[in-house]
Amino acid sequence: MISLFDGFLLRAAFAGIGVAIAAAPLGCFVIWRRMAYFGDATAHASILGVALALGFQTPIFAGVLIISLLMATAVSNLSDRGFAMDTLLGVLAHSSLAFGLVAVSFLQGVRIDLMAYLFGDILAVSRGDLAVIWGGAALVLVLLWSRWSALLTATLSPDLAYAAGLNPKREQLILTIALALVVAVAIKVVGVLLISAMLLIPAAAARPFATTPERMAAAAAGIGAFSALAGLQASFVLDTPTGPTIVCIAAVVFAMATLGDQLRQGKHSKSN
Repeated sequence: MISLFDGFLLRAAFAGIGVAIAAAPLGCFVIWRRMAYFGDATAHASILGVALALGFQTPIFAGVLIISLLMATAVSNLSDRGFAMDTLLGVLAHSSLAFGLVAVSFLQGVRIDLMAYLFGDILAVSRGDLAVIWGGAALVLVLLWSRWSALLTATLSPDLAYAAGLNPKREQLILTIALALVVAVAIKVVGVLLISAMLLIPAAAARPFATTPERMAAAAAGIGAFSALAGLQASFVLDTPTGPTIVCIAAVVFAMATLGDQLRQGKHSKSN
């Protein structure tokens, strides 16, 4: 019996859409909270998770998820102790990536395509990978949906959150868990070095035209899914690396959205 997901291009398309759906609403919170480097550090640490998972012969998803959670939690805790956030994230992002690459070099008798983990290999996604990607996306969406109002309140103002009986640290932990899940499911599709781009660029492209947070999250998901499908098609036609091509499409959409917003603002100012 032939499965719907037997075609590798079809599996790649579903994988790209799954990652876009997971990353888009979280990317909005990353932008609103100005956590761009936070996502970068968590993504870079995932290479160490890959190395440890291969070394201990455990599933890659589990290793990446655990290390990503540890990194995100460490950043949250250290930032509360007076460390400069930009310096802290820069040190942790680059050092964790370096330790991960060194750890990979020590693996003996294990074949690993390092470029696939750095830049993604969406065309090699299996049905098992699809289950992981969509399962992770569902968990992220459930986390964000169940705490959407609380997360928005804590993002707007921690003082307002306390007044409403909310704990901003708990909401930060929820975002940390969601971010680690996105990194774990996206590493196969776009790779460590491009995960942050898929978090940020679709959300940033949606921002100029969104009138509510919910519309921005929905628009970001649409832009991310379009970028994945268009990037997959462009990569097939142009014979270019698929992960970077997806990010390039997202960047073009962002540039067009920004230009359109500037033109709209220019016409509005002239009319006034």
